[in-house]
Amino acid sequence: MEQRKIPEHEAIYLRIREMILFGVLVPGQPVTIQGLVETLDAGTTPVREALRRLTAEGALEAKGNRRITVPQLNISQVEELYFARLSIEPKLVQIAVPRIGAEEISNLRGIDNKLNEAISLGDIEGYLKYNYRFHFALYEAAGAGILLALAQSLWLRAGPSLRVVLTRYGASALPDQHDVTIRALETRDLQKACGAIETDIRQGMDQVRQVLVFGETSS
Repeated sequence: MEQRKIPEHEAIYLRIREMILFGVLVPGQPVTIQGLVETLDAGTTPVREALRRLTAEGALEAKGNRRITVPQLNISQVEELYFARLSIEPKLVQIAVPRIGAEEISNLRGIDNKLNEAISLGDIEGYLKYNYRFHFALYEAAGAGILLALAQSLWLRAGPSLRVVLTRYGASALPDQHDVTIRALETRDLQKACGAIETDIRQGMDQVRQVLVFGETSS
């Protein structure tokens, strides 16, 4: 069967979304239509539409004089993200554990192997990419579309700040509870799987909080 071609406006949206999600665009960085048109070799209209969508989703922030930037999280917003992620993501795991199949678990293992390789190479963008793919391959197994969309929105807001953490401390500094999660999935250990993801979230968000506190203290 021939694969459906993604419309240009959707492809451009997804590319800019990934630039935010994986920290290619950093917190506080101005984002311009012309700059993205040149970077992505894209048309003005799909870039403008993508920026409108991403601003509406909270992944970008509209300033005065029609300026758009990547939001800079403050401590209060990190606490909100902390609470929201701990409320939603373990619930997705809870739903996924009895539903996930052997093929999906094998896929998670393959993603985790690539993530470990990125860590060993100090590949920051690779870490962010495969970390995201691991979590959402697991969350998608829950088949809970509303919760999944909420989790994706939260990751869009946290992604650029995770890139700051990695730039400061290196890829090995962020948590990796994935092997524990996979083993728990294999044995259908619901409590252990949810606990591993909770620990993963807490450790990652604690790193973001630490970087922000240090930045506020030193500014």
